[in-house]
Amino acid sequence: MCLAIPGKIVEKFEENGLPMGLIDFSGARNNACLSYTPEVEVGQYVIVHAGFALQILNEEEAMASLQELTRLSAFMEADAAQAKDEKE
Repeated sequence: MCLAIPGKIVEKFEENGLPMGLIDFSGARNNACLSYTPEVEVGQYVIVHAGFALQILNEEEAMASLQELTRLSAFMEADAAQAKDEKE
């Protein structure tokens, strides 16, 4: 299964001849290649997988994805806690 994470473009730059971006993932920042989304502008959202921005998202789509990821994380934590309690 592949998972692409939404993030906001904070900065655009070039590295080794490739368009790159500094991406903010809810406070964590990392670089990603923008070759597939060269038209993206600072302040826009993209989904990133394996270091590549794959698609531009509008803010509403990005927020919906982040909310769903937060919900999934909470579900997984609760499930892990229940499994731990059942072992004890």
